[in-house]
Amino acid sequence: MEIELKEILIEDLYNGYINNNEEGVVGYDGKLNIRPKYQREFVYKDKQRDEVINTVRKDFPLNVMYWVSNGDDTYEVLDGQQRTISICEYLDGKFSVDFQYFHNLEEDEREQILNYKLMVYFCEGTDKEKLDWFKTINIAGEKLTDQELRNAIYTGTWLTDAKKYFSKSGCPAHSMASDYLKGVSIRQEYLETVIKWISKNQIEEYMANNQHKPTSIELWKYFNSVLIWIQATFQNYRKEMKGIGWGFLYNEFNDKVLDPIVLEEEISKLMQDEDVTKKSGIYEYVLTRKEKHLSIRAFRKNQIREAFERQEGICVKCNEQFELKEMEADHITPWSEGGKTTADNCQMLCKNCNRVKSNK
Repeated sequence: MEIELKEILIEDLYNGYINNNEEGVVGYDGKLNIRPKYQREFVYKDKQRDEVINTVRKDFPLNVMYWVSNGDDTYEVLDGQQRTISICEYLDGKFSVDFQYFHNLEEDEREQILNYKLMVYFCEGTDKEKLDWFKTINIAGEKLTDQELRNAIYTGTWLTDAKKYFSKSGCPAHSMASDYLKGVSIRQEYLETVIKWISKNQIEEYMANNQHKPTSIELWKYFNSVLIWIQATFQNYRKEMKGIGWGFLYNEFNDKVLDPIVLEEEISKLMQDEDVTKKSGIYEYVLTRKEKHLSIRAFRKNQIREAFERQEGICVKCNEQFELKEMEADHITPWSEGGKTTADNCQMLCKNCNRVKSNK
Protein backbone atom coordinates (compact mmCIF):
# COMPACT_ATOMS: atom_id res chain seq x y z
CA MET A 1 0.00 0.00 0.00
CA GLU A 2 1.35 3.46 -0.97
CA ILE A 3 1.14 6.16 1.71
CA GLU A 4 1.70 9.92 1.50
CA LEU A 5 1.30 12.41 4.38
CA LYS A 6 -0.49 15.69 3.49
CA GLU A 7 -1.86 18.75 5.29
CA ILE A 8 -5.58 19.45 4.78
CA LEU A 9 -7.21 22.68 5.95
CA ILE A 10 -10.44 22.33 7.90
CA GLU A 11 -11.94 24.89 5.51
CA ASP A 12 -11.25 22.55 2.58
CA LEU A 13 -12.51 19.51 4.49
CA TYR A 14 -15.79 21.27 5.31
CA ASN A 15 -16.35 22.53 1.77
CA GLY A 16 -19.36 20.66 0.35
CA TYR A 17 -20.13 18.89 3.63
CA ILE A 18 -23.43 17.00 3.63
CA ASN A 19 -24.63 14.65 6.36
CA ASN A 20 -27.61 12.60 5.19
CA ASN A 21 -28.28 9.64 7.47
CA GLU A 22 -29.81 7.62 4.65
CA GLU A 23 -27.41 8.51 1.82
CA GLY A 24 -24.19 8.96 3.81
CA VAL A 25 -21.76 11.72 4.74
CA VAL A 26 -19.51 13.56 2.27
CA GLY A 27 -17.10 16.51 2.38
CA TYR A 28 -13.96 17.93 0.74
CA ASP A 29 -15.92 19.39 -2.18
CA GLY A 30 -17.88 16.16 -2.52
CA LYS A 31 -14.73 14.12 -3.13
CA LEU A 32 -14.48 12.57 0.36
CA ASN A 33 -16.80 9.76 1.47
CA ILE A 34 -16.64 10.35 5.23
CA ARG A 35 -18.73 7.34 6.19
CA PRO A 36 -18.24 4.39 3.81
CA LYS A 37 -20.49 1.34 4.12
CA TYR A 38 -18.03 -0.53 6.30
CA GLN A 39 -17.73 2.32 8.80
CA ARG A 40 -19.71 2.55 12.03
CA GLU A 41 -22.36 5.13 12.85
CA PHE A 42 -21.34 8.27 14.74
CA VAL A 43 -20.75 7.10 18.32
CA TYR A 44 -18.79 9.90 19.99
CA LYS A 45 -20.30 11.11 23.24
CA ASP A 46 -20.70 14.88 23.78
CA LYS A 47 -17.53 15.06 25.86
CA GLN A 48 -15.42 13.35 23.19
CA ARG A 49 -16.92 15.52 20.46
CA ASP A 50 -16.26 18.71 22.46
CA GLU A 51 -12.66 17.67 23.14
CA VAL A 52 -12.01 17.47 19.41
CA ILE A 53 -13.19 21.07 19.00
CA ASN A 54 -11.21 22.28 22.02
CA THR A 55 -8.08 20.62 20.63
CA VAL A 56 -8.53 22.45 17.33
CA ARG A 57 -9.27 25.80 19.01
CA LYS A 58 -6.13 25.51 21.12
CA ASP A 59 -4.17 24.71 17.95
CA PHE A 60 -2.99 21.43 19.45
CA PRO A 61 -2.37 18.55 17.03
CA LEU A 62 -5.08 15.97 16.44
CA ASN A 63 -4.08 12.39 15.79
CA VAL A 64 -3.27 11.69 12.16
CA MET A 65 -6.15 10.57 9.94
CA TYR A 66 -6.18 8.10 7.05
CA TRP A 67 -7.92 8.58 3.72
CA VAL A 68 -7.85 5.92 1.03
CA SER A 69 -7.93 6.71 -2.68
CA ASN A 70 -10.66 5.27 -4.89
CA GLY A 71 -8.44 5.79 -7.93
CA ASP A 72 -10.61 8.53 -9.48
CA ASP A 73 -9.76 11.66 -7.48
CA THR A 74 -12.21 10.62 -4.73
CA TYR A 75 -11.41 9.26 -1.28
CA GLU A 76 -12.88 7.37 1.66
CA VAL A 77 -12.13 8.01 5.33
CA LEU A 78 -10.29 4.94 6.51
CA ASP A 79 -9.73 6.28 10.02
CA GLY A 80 -10.88 9.58 11.55
CA GLN A 81 -14.61 9.53 10.82
CA GLN A 82 -15.59 10.48 14.37
CA ARG A 83 -13.18 13.45 14.49
CA THR A 84 -14.12 14.56 10.99
CA ILE A 85 -17.86 14.56 11.65
CA SER A 86 -17.34 16.31 15.01
CA ILE A 87 -15.49 19.14 13.27
CA CYS A 88 -17.93 19.48 10.37
CA GLU A 89 -21.01 19.31 12.58
CA TYR A 90 -19.58 22.10 14.74
CA LEU A 91 -18.98 24.29 11.70
CA ASP A 92 -22.50 23.41 10.54
CA GLY A 93 -23.94 24.83 13.76
CA LYS A 94 -25.27 21.52 15.04
CA PHE A 95 -23.86 21.94 18.57
CA SER A 96 -22.05 24.43 20.79
CA VAL A 97 -18.95 24.08 22.95
CA ASP A 98 -18.90 26.01 26.23
CA PHE A 99 -22.15 27.66 25.03
CA GLN A 100 -20.47 29.00 21.90
CA TYR A 101 -21.54 27.99 18.42
CA PHE A 102 -19.12 28.42 15.54
CA HIS A 103 -21.09 31.38 14.16
CA ASN A 104 -20.92 33.09 17.60
CA LEU A 105 -17.12 33.16 17.62
CA GLU A 106 -15.08 36.24 16.75
CA GLU A 107 -13.94 36.43 13.14
CA ASP A 108 -10.32 35.69 14.01
CA GLU A 109 -11.41 32.66 16.05
CA ARG A 110 -13.40 31.31 13.12
CA GLU A 111 -10.44 31.92 10.81
CA GLN A 112 -8.13 30.04 13.18
CA ILE A 113 -10.38 27.00 13.03
CA LEU A 114 -10.82 27.16 9.25
CA ASN A 115 -7.05 27.43 8.74
CA TYR A 116 -6.23 24.58 11.14
CA LYS A 117 -4.15 21.93 9.36
CA LEU A 118 -5.21 18.31 9.67
CA MET A 119 -2.51 15.71 9.13
CA VAL A 120 -3.84 13.07 6.74
CA TYR A 121 -2.20 9.97 5.31
CA PHE A 122 -3.39 9.36 1.74
CA CYS A 123 -3.32 5.62 1.04
CA GLU A 124 -3.68 3.59 -2.14
CA GLY A 125 -4.16 -0.19 -2.27
CA THR A 126 -6.46 -3.13 -2.90
CA ASP A 127 -9.76 -3.68 -1.08
CA LYS A 128 -8.14 -6.33 1.12
CA GLU A 129 -5.28 -3.95 2.00
CA LYS A 130 -7.81 -1.24 2.88
CA LEU A 131 -9.65 -3.53 5.26
CA ASP A 132 -6.42 -4.85 6.81
CA TRP A 133 -5.36 -1.28 7.49
CA PHE A 134 -8.80 -0.43 8.81
CA LYS A 135 -8.63 -3.22 11.40
CA THR A 136 -5.03 -2.42 12.34
CA ILE A 137 -5.34 1.32 12.88
CA ASN A 138 -8.60 0.97 14.82
CA ILE A 139 -6.98 -1.08 17.57
CA ALA A 140 -6.44 2.22 19.41
CA GLY A 141 -9.02 4.95 20.08
CA GLU A 142 -12.75 4.24 20.05
CA LYS A 143 -12.29 0.50 19.58
CA LEU A 144 -14.49 -1.26 17.06
CA THR A 145 -16.85 -3.94 18.24
CA ASP A 146 -16.50 -7.43 16.78
CA GLN A 147 -19.59 -6.88 14.66
CA GLU A 148 -18.31 -3.56 13.31
CA LEU A 149 -15.21 -5.41 12.12
CA ARG A 150 -17.37 -8.12 10.54
CA ASN A 151 -19.35 -5.40 8.77
CA ALA A 152 -16.09 -4.14 7.28
CA ILE A 153 -15.34 -7.55 5.81
CA TYR A 154 -18.83 -8.57 4.64
CA THR A 155 -20.14 -5.25 3.32
CA GLY A 156 -22.69 -5.58 0.52
CA THR A 157 -26.36 -5.32 -0.37
CA TRP A 158 -27.44 -7.73 2.36
CA LEU A 159 -25.65 -5.81 5.10
CA THR A 160 -26.97 -2.45 3.91
CA ASP A 161 -30.52 -3.78 4.14
CA ALA A 162 -29.94 -5.50 7.51
CA LYS A 163 -28.57 -2.29 9.05
CA LYS A 164 -31.82 -0.56 8.09
CA TYR A 165 -33.67 -2.89 10.48
CA PHE A 166 -31.11 -3.40 13.25
CA SER A 167 -28.40 -0.71 13.25
CA LYS A 168 -29.86 2.79 13.06
CA SER A 169 -30.95 5.03 15.92
CA GLY A 170 -34.64 4.32 16.44
CA CYS A 171 -34.50 1.36 14.05
CA PRO A 172 -37.49 -1.04 13.91
CA ALA A 173 -35.70 -3.64 16.06
CA HIS A 174 -35.16 -1.08 18.82
CA SER A 175 -38.76 0.14 18.69
CA MET A 176 -40.14 -3.40 18.85
CA ALA A 177 -37.74 -5.26 21.11
CA SER A 178 -35.54 -2.98 23.23
CA ASP A 179 -37.15 -4.60 26.29
CA TYR A 180 -35.66 -7.95 25.24
CA LEU A 181 -32.30 -6.98 23.69
CA LYS A 182 -29.21 -5.66 25.43
CA GLY A 183 -26.69 -3.40 23.78
CA VAL A 184 -26.75 -0.38 21.47
CA SER A 185 -28.15 -0.63 17.97
CA ILE A 186 -25.68 1.81 16.37
CA ARG A 187 -22.77 -0.22 17.74
CA GLN A 188 -24.19 -3.21 15.78
CA GLU A 189 -25.02 -5.17 18.96
CA TYR A 190 -28.65 -5.81 17.95
CA LEU A 191 -27.51 -7.05 14.54
CA GLU A 192 -24.83 -9.26 16.08
CA THR A 193 -27.30 -10.81 18.53
CA VAL A 194 -29.88 -11.75 15.92
CA ILE A 195 -27.31 -13.16 13.48
CA LYS A 196 -25.85 -15.17 16.35
CA TRP A 197 -29.29 -16.63 17.05
CA ILE A 198 -30.22 -17.54 13.49
CA SER A 199 -26.75 -18.91 12.67
CA LYS A 200 -26.31 -20.81 15.96
CA ASN A 201 -23.14 -18.79 16.66
CA GLN A 202 -21.73 -19.16 13.11
CA ILE A 203 -21.86 -15.40 12.45
CA GLU A 204 -19.05 -15.10 9.89
CA GLU A 205 -20.31 -18.08 7.88
CA TYR A 206 -23.85 -16.70 7.81
CA MET A 207 -22.72 -13.22 6.72
CA ALA A 208 -20.46 -14.66 4.01
CA ASN A 209 -23.28 -16.81 2.63
CA ASN A 210 -25.70 -13.87 2.55
CA GLN A 211 -23.31 -11.04 1.65
CA HIS A 212 -24.56 -10.44 -1.90
CA LYS A 213 -28.25 -11.22 -1.43
CA PRO A 214 -30.46 -8.24 -2.33
CA THR A 215 -32.30 -8.12 1.01
CA SER A 216 -32.10 -9.39 4.58
CA ILE A 217 -35.76 -10.41 4.69
CA GLU A 218 -34.91 -13.89 6.01
CA LEU A 219 -33.21 -12.38 9.06
CA TRP A 220 -36.02 -9.87 9.62
CA LYS A 221 -38.74 -12.56 9.39
CA TYR A 222 -36.79 -14.76 11.79
CA PHE A 223 -36.47 -11.91 14.29
CA ASN A 224 -40.19 -11.23 14.15
CA SER A 225 -40.93 -14.93 14.68
CA VAL A 226 -38.73 -14.97 17.78
CA LEU A 227 -40.45 -11.87 19.16
CA ILE A 228 -43.95 -13.27 18.56
CA TRP A 229 -42.96 -16.54 20.24
CA ILE A 230 -41.56 -14.75 23.32
CA GLN A 231 -44.67 -12.64 23.82
CA ALA A 232 -47.05 -15.57 23.26
CA THR A 233 -45.14 -17.94 25.56
CA PHE A 234 -44.28 -15.53 28.39
CA GLN A 235 -47.23 -13.20 28.59
CA ASN A 236 -46.25 -11.33 31.76
CA TYR A 237 -43.24 -9.12 31.04
CA ARG A 238 -40.53 -8.67 33.70
CA LYS A 239 -37.30 -6.67 33.52
CA GLU A 240 -35.34 -9.91 33.93
CA MET A 241 -36.36 -10.84 30.37
CA LYS A 242 -33.94 -8.31 28.89
CA GLY A 243 -30.79 -9.83 27.42
CA ILE A 244 -31.75 -13.53 27.52
CA GLY A 245 -30.63 -15.68 24.58
CA TRP A 246 -34.17 -15.78 23.24
CA GLY A 247 -33.25 -16.90 19.76
CA PHE A 248 -31.50 -20.02 21.05
CA LEU A 249 -34.56 -20.89 23.14
CA TYR A 250 -36.82 -20.26 20.15
CA ASN A 251 -34.67 -22.53 17.95
CA GLU A 252 -35.07 -25.38 20.44
CA PHE A 253 -38.60 -24.95 21.77
CA ASN A 254 -40.72 -23.06 19.22
CA ASP A 255 -42.26 -26.30 17.93
CA LYS A 256 -43.03 -27.62 21.43
CA VAL A 257 -46.49 -27.36 22.99
CA LEU A 258 -46.11 -24.98 25.95
CA ASP A 259 -48.77 -23.72 28.35
CA PRO A 260 -48.22 -20.01 29.11
CA ILE A 261 -50.42 -20.18 32.23
CA VAL A 262 -48.48 -23.09 33.74
CA LEU A 263 -45.17 -21.41 32.88
CA GLU A 264 -46.25 -18.14 34.49
CA GLU A 265 -47.27 -19.90 37.71
CA GLU A 266 -43.86 -21.57 37.99
CA ILE A 267 -41.98 -18.38 37.06
CA SER A 268 -43.86 -16.40 39.69
CA LYS A 269 -43.04 -18.99 42.34
CA LEU A 270 -39.35 -19.07 41.40
CA MET A 271 -39.15 -15.28 41.42
CA GLN A 272 -40.10 -15.42 45.10
CA ASP A 273 -37.60 -18.18 45.95
CA GLU A 274 -34.73 -16.60 47.88
CA ASP A 275 -32.44 -19.48 46.90
CA VAL A 276 -32.66 -18.50 43.23
CA THR A 277 -29.99 -15.82 42.87
CA LYS A 278 -30.14 -15.40 39.08
CA LYS A 279 -33.72 -14.43 38.33
CA SER A 280 -33.14 -14.01 34.58
CA GLY A 281 -32.14 -17.67 34.45
CA ILE A 282 -35.66 -18.70 35.45
CA TYR A 283 -36.87 -18.41 31.86
CA GLU A 284 -34.20 -20.79 30.59
CA TYR A 285 -34.79 -23.15 33.51
CA VAL A 286 -38.53 -23.56 33.00
CA LEU A 287 -37.80 -24.73 29.45
CA THR A 288 -34.53 -26.69 29.82
CA ARG A 289 -34.92 -27.83 33.49
CA LYS A 290 -31.19 -27.21 33.99
CA GLU A 291 -30.58 -25.81 37.49
CA LYS A 292 -27.28 -24.22 36.44
CA HIS A 293 -29.28 -21.33 34.97
CA LEU A 294 -30.62 -20.39 38.40
CA SER A 295 -27.33 -20.07 40.34
CA ILE A 296 -28.90 -21.63 43.44
CA ARG A 297 -27.69 -19.85 46.57
CA ALA A 298 -24.54 -21.43 47.98
CA PHE A 299 -24.12 -22.48 51.61
CA ARG A 300 -22.30 -19.93 53.76
CA LYS A 301 -18.82 -20.66 55.10
CA ASN A 302 -20.07 -21.10 58.66
CA GLN A 303 -22.76 -23.56 57.49
CA ILE A 304 -20.14 -25.57 55.60
CA ARG A 305 -17.82 -25.64 58.61
CA GLU A 306 -20.66 -26.67 60.90
CA ALA A 307 -21.61 -29.61 58.65
CA PHE A 308 -17.96 -30.67 58.29
CA GLU A 309 -17.43 -30.74 62.06
CA ARG A 310 -20.72 -32.54 62.61
CA GLN A 311 -19.66 -35.28 60.19
CA GLU A 312 -16.09 -35.28 61.56
CA GLY A 313 -14.83 -34.98 57.98
CA ILE A 314 -16.48 -38.18 56.81
CA CYS A 315 -18.27 -38.18 53.44
CA VAL A 316 -21.82 -39.45 53.95
CA LYS A 317 -21.74 -41.33 50.64
CA CYS A 318 -18.43 -43.25 50.59
CA ASN A 319 -17.74 -43.05 54.35
CA GLU A 320 -14.14 -42.00 53.72
CA GLN A 321 -12.50 -39.21 55.72
CA PHE A 322 -11.30 -36.04 54.00
CA GLU A 323 -9.87 -32.60 54.68
CA LEU A 324 -12.31 -29.70 54.42
CA LYS A 325 -10.73 -28.48 51.18
CA GLU A 326 -11.38 -31.91 49.64
CA MET A 327 -15.14 -31.74 50.26
CA GLU A 328 -18.13 -29.81 48.92
CA ALA A 329 -21.43 -28.76 50.47
CA ASP A 330 -24.57 -30.48 49.21
CA HIS A 331 -28.31 -30.19 49.81
CA ILE A 332 -29.63 -33.20 51.78
CA THR A 333 -33.07 -32.61 50.32
CA PRO A 334 -32.43 -31.34 46.79
CA TRP A 335 -33.51 -27.80 45.97
CA SER A 336 -35.73 -29.20 43.19
CA GLU A 337 -37.65 -31.17 45.82
CA GLY A 338 -38.15 -28.20 48.11
CA GLY A 339 -34.89 -28.31 50.05
CA LYS A 340 -33.58 -24.95 51.25
CA THR A 341 -30.05 -23.65 51.56
CA THR A 342 -30.05 -23.83 55.35
CA ALA A 343 -27.66 -25.31 57.93
CA ASP A 344 -29.92 -28.27 58.76
CA ASN A 345 -30.12 -29.20 55.05
CA CYS A 346 -26.36 -29.14 54.50
CA GLN A 347 -24.18 -32.21 54.17
CA MET A 348 -20.56 -32.63 53.12
CA LEU A 349 -19.57 -34.93 50.27
CA CYS A 350 -16.15 -35.60 48.85
CA LYS A 351 -15.67 -33.97 45.47
CA ASN A 352 -15.97 -37.27 43.60
CA CYS A 353 -19.22 -38.30 45.29
CA ASN A 354 -20.70 -34.86 44.73
CA ARG A 355 -19.76 -34.99 41.05
CA VAL A 356 -21.34 -38.45 40.67
CA LYS A 357 -24.52 -37.26 42.38
CA SER A 358 -24.70 -34.11 40.20
CA ASN A 359 -24.39 -36.13 37.00
CA LYS A 360 -27.33 -38.41 37.83
